[in-house]
Amino acid sequence: MTNWHPEIPDGQGPLYIRLADRIGEDIATGALAAGAKLPPQRDLAYDLGVTVGTIGRAYAVIRQRGLVSGEVGRGTFVLGSAPEPTLEENTKPDLDRPPHAPAGSASRATSWLQGAMAAPRDTAFAGTRISVPSPEAIRFDSTSAPEIGQAEAICSLTAEITREAAYEIASYTRTVPDSWRQAGRIWLSRAGWEPSEGSIVPTTGAQAAIMAIIAATTAPGDQIAFEDLTYSSIARGAALSGRRPIQVARDNEGPLPEDLARVCAQKHPKLMFLMPSMHNPTVRVMSARRRQEIADVARQHNLWIIEDEVYGSLREADLLPIAALAPERTFHVGSLSKSVTAGVRGGWVSSPLSHAQRVYTAHKMLTGGISFLLSELSARLVLSGAAEDFRKKILAEIAARHALVKTHLGKYEMEAAPDAPFLWLKLPEPWLSGTFKAAAASENVLIDDEDEFKAGRSGKVYHRVRIGITNPRSREETAKGLQVLQDLLEDNCVCYDSFE
Repeated sequence: MTNWHPEIPDGQGPLYIRLADRIGEDIATGALAAGAKLPPQRDLAYDLGVTVGTIGRAYAVIRQRGLVSGEVGRGTFVLGSAPEPTLEENTKPDLDRPPHAPAGSASRATSWLQGAMAAPRDTAFAGTRISVPSPEAIRFDSTSAPEIGQAEAICSLTAEITREAAYEIASYTRTVPDSWRQAGRIWLSRAGWEPSEGSIVPTTGAQAAIMAIIAATTAPGDQIAFEDLTYSSIARGAALSGRRPIQVARDNEGPLPEDLARVCAQKHPKLMFLMPSMHNPTVRVMSARRRQEIADVARQHNLWIIEDEVYGSLREADLLPIAALAPERTFHVGSLSKSVTAGVRGGWVSSPLSHAQRVYTAHKMLTGGISFLLSELSARLVLSGAAEDFRKKILAEIAARHALVKTHLGKYEMEAAPDAPFLWLKLPEPWLSGTFKAAAASENVLIDDEDEFKAGRSGKVYHRVRIGITNPRSREETAKGLQVLQDLLEDNCVCYDSFE
């Protein structure tokens, strides 16, 4: 850490511009040497008597000028006079480089990971999350199942599989054992509804399952309906595959049936994506009446439905799934990622029989095929009862972490539930969703702003962020991250820039 301490020049321009100019001068004169680490934004703000927002904007300006580099969790460093260029993603081939020139002659960047550890430049393609976060970051931007002792059972079951199925592990997966479909039937069953074993397609997690369903039911150019607030990674994936996402207005229960009918009549989507049991990010549940209304509209307009119940496996509910109301057009999707273990990538689809084989084939074409080891492990976790045991323990852990949320953020407005691995926090004045996310990232805490959950351009502003509480390694790390967020929320001027 350098002992450098600047003075902001007098003048009429914004403070952050004058500070950025001074930093640039000190770099040019050598007062700040190459490799020097600039002070943390909070420390420098305190020393200079300005807001953290002013320092953050000044640091952003000098980064844009190519004078410094910065990474979440590491800090901001002065670049040398002839710095290694940072990795910049370029989607066009380098036409200027001779065919036989060394690969590094046009760009000296050493790894794509450099870019992946920064905020995405193309958010329409990649979303707003950092692809490869710093290992030291507190990850409130993910909701994978917490670690509650799964490794021991997974180790034991994996040892059994390697002893009993050496050939299957060595080869490609060419069959779908009955046990895999039995496990899927058990895991997807809820509220008295049980899918037929013949409808079950095992998959490599829910995301791969959903993309396979999209490929099996639509063609490039077709439109897919999404709620205007949703798990937008699916919308981006659909757009990447040539489909066109369109938005349907929603209320606290889900999509408005009348607006869905209007969208169907005007734009003729082929498919709709829903999360009825635990909506992401609002935590809300769709009522029985609304489920029936959506099923009725889907029938009227010949609309396929994806019913994403990945979070639903955490919620005990007596509501029939949409797959029970409209089985001929509903793909019911579940996985182990939120309620058992994410790393095993276990997932299943209960498909209309007319399309089950198409979904299996599409999944194979998109992913290369399911892993025997992971699929067998997922099935044994369910059939042995270990998955249900883990689910109960994870629900207890989620409830314990919600107690920490209440301690640190309880006075703020939020949508939360003791069985939900995330909460939808309403930011107090004068915070904006994006600035709060950036302020948290500067403290090495990663959260999701509201734009991460918008399926497309929208004039709606919620002033909310989603905070996932199950990904941190421990309750202690969870409490540490929540304390950072609490401190930011209680600093009611940190999000303002100072001008003279």
